Amino acid sequence: MIDQKKAVSVCPELLGGFPVPREPAEITGGDGGDVLDGTARVIEKSGRDVTELYINGAYAALKKAEELQVSTVVLKEFSPSCGSSVIYNGGFTGGKVAGEGVTSALLKRNGIRVVSEKELEELLEAFQL
Repeated sequence: MIDQKKAVSVCPELLGGFPVPREPAEITGGDGGDVLDGTARVIEKSGRDVTELYINGAYAALKKAEELQVSTVVLKEFSPSCGSSVIYNGGFTGGKVAGEGVTSALLKRNGIRVVSEKELEELLEAFQL
């Protein structure tokens, strides 16, 4: 799909300025929508607040999606950036909660359909690709 120019690979966290590898981070106090609203934060395991980097990455991903006029994106579940319906619970214990990542929330707020990688096969069948 990518080689046919029907899909583009983008990482909001890299767009936001994170290095590779990066320290694990989780949302505390809510989910990605709450981060965008200023009532939750994204915190690295060491305790460093990286909320602004996640927000910056989300807006950069939205800009790219708008430039490409995409209607649907596939994001990685559980991520504080990309989780589409489930994210880690903020305790760094592996626990998960219903919620969405920062980029996922922003894309949805802007009318872009967001699905997880687990829904990719179903999506491809719907488009008969």
